[in-house]
Amino acid sequence: MVRRRESVSPILFACRILHAGYDKLIRLGGSCCNSAEILNGKSILGERQGLPYGKPQEGNGREEYMILIQNAYMIDPKSGREGRYDILTEGDRIAKIAEKIERPAGDCTVIDGEGLLAAPGLVDVHVHFREPGFTHKEDILTGAAAAAKGGFTTVVMMANTKPAIDSGEILGQVLQRGRQTGVHVLSCANVTMGMQGKELTPMEELAALGAAGFTDDGKPLMDGKLVREAMERAARLDKPVSFHEEDPALIAQNGINAGKASGHYGLEGSPREAEIRLVERDLKLALETGAKVNIQHISARESVELLRQAKEKGGNVHGEATPHHFTLTEEALIRYGSLAKMNPPLREEADRQAILKGLADGTIDIIATDHAPHTAQEKARPLTEAPSGIIGLETALSLGITELVEKGYLSMKQLLRLMSTNPAALYGLDAGYLAEGGPGDIVLVDAGAETVPGQYASKASNTPFTGWRLKGKVVCTIASGRVAYKDDGSR
Repeated sequence: MVRRRESVSPILFACRILHAGYDKLIRLGGSCCNSAEILNGKSILGERQGLPYGKPQEGNGREEYMILIQNAYMIDPKSGREGRYDILTEGDRIAKIAEKIERPAGDCTVIDGEGLLAAPGLVDVHVHFREPGFTHKEDILTGAAAAAKGGFTTVVMMANTKPAIDSGEILGQVLQRGRQTGVHVLSCANVTMGMQGKELTPMEELAALGAAGFTDDGKPLMDGKLVREAMERAARLDKPVSFHEEDPALIAQNGINAGKASGHYGLEGSPREAEIRLVERDLKLALETGAKVNIQHISARESVELLRQAKEKGGNVHGEATPHHFTLTEEALIRYGSLAKMNPPLREEADRQAILKGLADGTIDIIATDHAPHTAQEKARPLTEAPSGIIGLETALSLGITELVEKGYLSMKQLLRLMSTNPAALYGLDAGYLAEGGPGDIVLVDAGAETVPGQYASKASNTPFTGWRLKGKVVCTIASGRVAYKDDGSR
């Protein structure tokens, strides 16, 4: 595990890395390491460098660090602009986008983008980094490393930690920890104290202290009156409220669809009605309160239709689909066991098709991973005892390209909008687009390259997608004008 050096003066050293066919001398802060370590997507995080994220190293005489990407095929899903362009970042912003940019004088790293797609850094508004309380599964540093490797430059953490993120003290701690990484790590705060569903958190105070939004994800909120009050307060704050929609009164065993999967294991499982009931309630309340509401990890076709109807009525309502829900059905639980167990569960092919349609027509406007790490020992327990959830940050983009773009459900521009522009807009973030003066958050992707998941930056490996042959490989992730990840085998 990478540890922060609290009071050690930076050691300047030089390492040679290859960019666009020539050797480039760069200076990094931190203890000496070889170039393979630097390029492996972990040691280049701000934590290893001992640097605050997005800031130049103090005392080295360098105010602006530049990156020039040449000859990439750029897609900006926000403006619709696409084509072959060079992109120059200065400091933490994009300084110029043009068909041809000459290498500027000064400290500039040049990246050959020939054959690569340049897109906005991806934005995932649903991740579990397990800190505080469950760092044997994941922590903010390893979660951020997984994000960077997957092409994500901004993530929003859920608040089901221990202690829960229901106070300014805990919120401040996780946000400070996030600033030690190489990507933008934001966090929701809880809707209710201790996630007990009884008393609302000091939402106004938490919003003022930097909470990106509010959620008790991991637990449904059953008190409709309390939900209404939370929505009203969130609406006044212009913050989204995200809901995990599963009524526990209807669920015998979570993570297992009541149907073919539950029958295979001789269990009762989790029926679709558990999701539908709460989705219907919360969309109705959203329309009545005007709140910005996000229905998380939709799994049932009826939920897609309810969301579609609420949007047609003018609601400020949004919906997430996970890569596992648009790729897999309950058959995966029979094949992979606990590695395909998640809440809500994988359901029928008709549900998957409804999710695909919802993504294509804009009803579902966000792809989010619900990155949920667990240890191998936990997942090795009997199915009914194993925890629900899978990791997703390092496979999401490849699954989107393979399952959605390659199969004709979405264009690449649509996929990128769902994975960057739209989630950024939900949370009001300066992210998810490429423009001069915009954030220096960029992902370079070899969209045609084959990748086989298996070597993870995450602490965890709980996913059924290990060993799958997927299209689309992240070559380089740039956050705030700094390289946060670079593939070992890239140019």
